[in-house]
Amino acid sequence: MHEATKGNRLPSWATTAEFVKACGADPAAYRERWEKANQVVRAAGAGKRAAAAGAAAARPPDGVQTPAENRQTVDVAVGARPSGGGGGPSASVASPSLPPDDIADDARPTPSAPSGRRRFRLSRPAAVALATTVVGVGTAVAVVVAVDRGSGADGADLKPSDNRSKAALTPADCPVQVRNPPPAPPTHEGDAATFIADITLPDCTHVAAGKTVTKIWRLKNAGKVPWKGYSLRRLDLPQRADQCQTISEVPIDDTKPGEMVDIRTDITTPRKPGLCYVRFKMVDAAGRVAFPGNRPVNFQIIVE
Repeated sequence: MHEATKGNRLPSWATTAEFVKACGADPAAYRERWEKANQVVRAAGAGKRAAAAGAAAARPPDGVQTPAENRQTVDVAVGARPSGGGGGPSASVASPSLPPDDIADDARPTPSAPSGRRRFRLSRPAAVALATTVVGVGTAVAVVVAVDRGSGADGADLKPSDNRSKAALTPADCPVQVRNPPPAPPTHEGDAATFIADITLPDCTHVAAGKTVTKIWRLKNAGKVPWKGYSLRRLDLPQRADQCQTISEVPIDDTKPGEMVDIRTDITTPRKPGLCYVRFKMVDAAGRVAFPGNRPVNFQIIVE
């Protein structure tokens, strides 16, 4: 938490949503910004890991220290992981002792600190992300979250439920038969969802390339838990140019137990023909997967 508020790392979406709500804003309005920040961090992290691998290969034999190794000691604040919700004490540690995830990808040591010890500051390209300002009675509260590595626990429950490669799918595979994920209870006891129908664009509908169409699913709240702030989160992020494009988080109208709800999103088809097979998982207002034991909601469009 300390590193997130300093701007050295991107917290999980669940933590970010709580910051946004504390400032009186709607988390759904900031989800896409968080996704973009997360993409920047992942790209930066991949580059750093490749550079680190090259440096390790070039290390001199017999444990000889290079000048660069003599400058590896840094000051960092040691805190809980983003998903933990708690902070920890500050401590000075040597960077080799930290797991890679404990130092933000966008942190850059500055040479100004004395005695060979350096402190982190954000690199300019990575100091992007999420800002919300709420102005009250003479008081402004600002939350600025800088980009960091991955979605952590947010994405852990959103892995594909089948092993088929989407890249290998063709229109001949439509409709794609989706396997059931491992059994798991809902996140909220008593919660349940039932798929009712594809109101528009049933499986294997043919759509021209480069067109924007609207997909509507109808679901029923079949449990005892009101759906408030729920949404459908796209699984295959980041989206590629050759995929059907949608928003990454499709909002769901608040739905009481026993009620049905129509969930809609605009889809822009790519210019390349093929099969668009896109999946979503329902998440609650805190960004947690609501039904880890349910198959994803999906659409399957043949682009021609």
